[in-house]
Amino acid sequence: METKKILKTCKKGHKFYKSSDCPTCPVCEEERKPKDNFLSLLVAPARRALENNGITTVEQLSEYTEKQVLSFHGIGKSSIPILQKILSNNNLTFKK
Repeated sequence: METKKILKTCKKGHKFYKSSDCPTCPVCEEERKPKDNFLSLLVAPARRALENNGITTVEQLSEYTEKQVLSFHGIGKSSIPILQKILSNNNLTFKK
């Protein structure tokens, strides 16, 4: 069964198709994606989850436990190994 996609328009006028109620515009998301920090290595939902919780640096990330980060809406189990590697590359870890 094929999912029906609905044409949507964001506040900036970008047109895109979505099969869910998610209002996030993929064009706007790509435009605001960081180019040079650790957030650029994450998928958009995980990046927004960290940003929505005030985490924009690896130092801020290291102040949270893995369990706390997993509880953020948008963070899945597949994001944790990526975040662990990012922390490790910066000689940091999740809070114990």
